[in-house]
Amino acid sequence: MDDKLIKISFSLNGKSLTKNVSPSLFLIDFIRDELKLKGTKPGCREGECGACTVLVNGVAINSCLFLAINIHGKELITIEGLSSIEKPLHPIQEKMLEHGAVQCGFCSTGIVLTTKAFDDECRSDGKIPSRQEVKKSLEGHLCRCTGYTKIVDAAEDYLTHSSF
Repeated sequence: MDDKLIKISFSLNGKSLTKNVSPSLFLIDFIRDELKLKGTKPGCREGECGACTVLVNGVAINSCLFLAINIHGKELITIEGLSSIEKPLHPIQEKMLEHGAVQCGFCSTGIVLTTKAFDDECRSDGKIPSRQEVKKSLEGHLCRCTGYTKIVDAAEDYLTHSSF
């Protein structure tokens, strides 16, 4: 590939970065191969499974369909950005564990980030979502291990009872 590299500046998990990227590089490959963050999972690479979900300016997107150059001037949050030394698990992750909604964990990062984006949206609107709205927010995520009831239970518990 003879792509000319393009300089982009963005925020990654709260830190400002500038990198040179190929205009044809997908965000998932940039995150995993260039930034060395492995929490974002490559699933179907067709935008069907949700395993590669990240937040761009607070919106959940499939990083397998999103070009890395499109994060220029934006805020990128990966699953690694939800934790800290003091708090290794985000409260959404704690709810997932509490409800037994995690088995192999492959789909979990995308589900957690989608739940975070939906929570931020609900809080900005000042509303508590119904179970049906929680289910709708998780459309586009595939899980082969846990089944969806426990995932929806965990997300609903977090979204309706958290004060985080």
